[in-house]
Amino acid sequence: MASLNGVTVHPDCRHFRGDIPCRPNKEHGYQCAGCPSYAPIEQRILIIKLGAIGDVIRTTPLLRRLRQDYPNSKITWLTLTPAILPSGAIDEILKLDLTSVLQLQAREFDLLFNLDKDKEACALHDTIRATQKFGYTLHPEYGVAWPGNELANHKFLTGVFDELSQLNQKPYVQEIFELCGYEFRHEEYVFDTHQDKGYDWSALPVGKPRIGLNTGCGDRWTTRLWSDEKWLELIGKLQQAGYAPVLLGGTAEDERNQRLYAATGAAYLGTFPLEQFINLMYQMDGIVTQVTMAMHISIALQKPTVLMNNIFNPYEFDLYGRGQIVQPERACVCFYRGSCKLGTSCMEELPAAKVFGAVQASVAV
Repeated sequence: MASLNGVTVHPDCRHFRGDIPCRPNKEHGYQCAGCPSYAPIEQRILIIKLGAIGDVIRTTPLLRRLRQDYPNSKITWLTLTPAILPSGAIDEILKLDLTSVLQLQAREFDLLFNLDKDKEACALHDTIRATQKFGYTLHPEYGVAWPGNELANHKFLTGVFDELSQLNQKPYVQEIFELCGYEFRHEEYVFDTHQDKGYDWSALPVGKPRIGLNTGCGDRWTTRLWSDEKWLELIGKLQQAGYAPVLLGGTAEDERNQRLYAATGAAYLGTFPLEQFINLMYQMDGIVTQVTMAMHISIALQKPTVLMNNIFNPYEFDLYGRGQIVQPERACVCFYRGSCKLGTSCMEELPAAKVFGAVQASVAV
C-alpha cells in the first residue's frame, strides 16, 4: 500500500493498471481505500514461451498447475503470438518487442520460466530479475542455449541430439512440466473456443458426426503430405459409413480443398481468420490431421483426434485418451526431415482404410 497526496493506492492489486483507471474504478467508482475488489498479488510469475504457435498452445496446461499452487498470483506471458493465448486465464499477455523487453527488465518476479532455446529468450532469462528461474539460459562463453539447471537437461538434450529424441518416451507436455519442477498429471490445455463470438455455421452439415479433415501440413516438412487420391478415398469411406466430412485448412490448402470438394461434395466453407477457424474446428465431432497447428488446436479443444504421423516421435504427442495416432506401414527413415531420403514419402504408404478405422474407433456414428 502507498499513500500519494493522502490518497491510498494499491499497486499490488491485480486490477491496478497504473496508466489508466482500473475496471472496478471505471465500472463502480471504487478507489483503493476500502475497495471490495482489492486482490493483492502474492506471487509474480513470468512465462517466456515465444513460439512456434503449436508449442505455445501445448504449454498452456502449465497454467492449471500454476493457478492451483499460486491462486493469488499475477501471471505474465511473453510470446510472439498473443492471439492464440486464452486472455481470460492470463493476467498479462505481452508480445515480444522492444517495449515489452524494456519493461520486463525493469521489473522483479518470484518465478520465471523460460521454455524456449531461442537466444533472445535465453538472454531475457538472464537479464530479468526473479527469485527462482527455470528453463534455459544463454551460455556466457559460447552464446548458445544451455540448461539453467538439472531440470532442463532432459528436454535440452532431446532437442540437440536426434538419437536421444528418437529414444524419448515422454510427451512434450510432460517434458515441459518436468523442466518446471512439476509432475505431469495430464492437465488439459487452457484454450479459448471462441464460441461466444456468434459465428454462423448454418452451412455445416447436420444430423451426422462431422469429421474435420485438415488436409495440409505447412511447407517446412512436406514429407508429411498425403496425396489427393488418399484424401478422396478417405472421404468416400466416411460418406458411405454415415459421417459428414468437412474440409479444413488455410490459404495454402484452399486449392486442394476446392478440388476435393468438387470431386466429393464434402463440406468446405473456405478459409477464415484464426479465431474463427478455431471455432469452426470446435463444431467438429472429430478431427483428422497431420502434425500441424490444427493438431494442437484439436487436442486443446478436447476433440477426438486421428493423428497421421511419420517423421516425428509418436511418444511426443499426448491425445489425452481421445483418438489415435496412425502411421505408415513402412517405417519412416526421415526423422524431422523436410524431404524424403528415398524419394517418395512413406506417408503415401499410410492406407486410407487405416485412417478410416481410427475414425470409426474414435467417433461413433
